[in-house]
Amino acid sequence: MLSAERERVTIGRSPQADLALPWDAEVSRLHAAIEYLGAQWTIVDDGLSRNGTFVNGDRLVGRRRLMAGDVIRVGTSRVSFHDFGGVADDITRVSSGTVPPNFRQLTETQRSVLIALCRPYKNGAAFATPASNQQIAEELFLSVHALKTHLRALFAKFGVEDLPQNAKRVRLAFLAIQSGLISDRDL
Repeated sequence: MLSAERERVTIGRSPQADLALPWDAEVSRLHAAIEYLGAQWTIVDDGLSRNGTFVNGDRLVGRRRLMAGDVIRVGTSRVSFHDFGGVADDITRVSSGTVPPNFRQLTETQRSVLIALCRPYKNGAAFATPASNQQIAEELFLSVHALKTHLRALFAKFGVEDLPQNAKRVRLAFLAIQSGLISDRDL
């Protein structure tokens, strides 16, 4: 639990870290810190970590203000930030979409479909488009019909089933990467 009385909380693999993640070999001994600055919580990674720190799927460079619901990824571990003491004018607006599922809410095949769908976005490709049904089906040794069944389930889990047909796949890939469910390393 974060408290304004404790202005700095360290994250790392070391047992001396305030938030110790000794089981995660991809976390540096001193990986990042969460600091209380001007009544706001921030996360800072000043190059202390070898593998970087990510907030909502974006690599952190320097410092970033944390917002309620932000997902912090260090190594393979994820931590969700919640601010239960926010002031009334700082209330987070309700998102128009649903919250993406977590790893446990996806089947192994659904995760494989997401990885194959997002593969064209490897290394932040600027003008990529999601893989086609045929490409994914061939990669995963599935029929196109079976693949469409998995995609429909994923559209529902990510809350994009009501989008126009041509927008569902792009939005699904975006949400999978942005949420950190699919990383560049997966691709």
